[in-house]
Amino acid sequence: MKDNNPFNRTDSPLHNKSYDFAIRIVNMVKYIKCSDKEYALTNQVLRSGTAIGALVREAEYAQSASDFINKLSIALKECNETLYWLNLLRDTSYIGEKEAQSVISDCRELLAMLITSVKTAKQRNNKL
Repeated sequence: MKDNNPFNRTDSPLHNKSYDFAIRIVNMVKYIKCSDKEYALTNQVLRSGTAIGALVREAEYAQSASDFINKLSIALKECNETLYWLNLLRDTSYIGEKEAQSVISDCRELLAMLITSVKTAKQRNNKL
C-alpha cells in the first residue's frame, strides 16, 4: 500500500542521517563518566541531539506545508543547540578532540541538510 502523505520521507538522507546521529549521541552519552553535576550537560546534549530526528519524523506527517516547515525549523534550532553542547563537552574535556571532531562534523552536516530543507520547503510553500 502506497502512503499518500506528501511529507513522508522515510527514504530520505535527512531521515536516515538524523536517526543515525541520535544513535551516536545516545552512545556517546552512555560512555561519558559523570557525576550528578555533569549530568546536566550530558542530559542537555542527549535531549537536543535526539530531538532532531524526532522532529524530522514529526515533519513527515505534518498537517500542512506550514507545519512541515515549522517542525524542520525547530529541528534546525535543536541541531544548533546540540552543536553548542558538543563544543562545550569538548572544551571541558568530557569528550576527546578526535571524538568531538567526528560527532561535530556529523552535526554540522545535519545542520546544513536542515538549512537546505527549510529553505526548499519555504520556496515551495511560497509558490502555492
